[in-house]
Amino acid sequence: MSVLKRIGRLFAKPEPPAREKSMLELSPGDICEVSLVTYEVVGSVRNPGRNAAMLSLQDGNDIRYLHIEEREILQYALYEPIDGRLDNPNEVPTIIDLDDRSYHLDEEYEGNVHIKGRTPFRQGGEQHVWQFQSDDYRLLRIEWQDGRFMLYEGDKTIPGDVKVIRAS
Repeated sequence: MSVLKRIGRLFAKPEPPAREKSMLELSPGDICEVSLVTYEVVGSVRNPGRNAAMLSLQDGNDIRYLHIEEREILQYALYEPIDGRLDNPNEVPTIIDLDDRSYHLDEEYEGNVHIKGRTPFRQGGEQHVWQFQSDDYRLLRIEWQDGRFMLYEGDKTIPGDVKVIRAS
């Protein structure tokens, strides 16, 4: 190595540290922790129009879904899939009674989604979403895409309970 190269390295700026992925940027193969449980991200459904993602998380045989949306701050909700059936997306009610709890329609929207990995839906496209909330702050989420419904029940999660463990 020449003397000039050695001198040049002495005055070169150090490389900035690699930027850590945010929860919104996680993809299949990454590891995260939600409420002290470690999960592997096995799939993601991203809605770039809303700056939101629904991550499919797996811990052993358990599958959960973490909805992340960036508004003023990042908002998180952890869901479990539930059994249920609806026949027509045009007939989703504004109030749903489920297990002695009434859920009221909080928000309804649609958007084009991009899918990666293992998710309830096989391909991206137009997705319609209804988000409900009960008086005791439980959440209900209904998704419709390509003629198929998915129903989830869950709770909001505080940002301090969610962190990236390993990102590829």
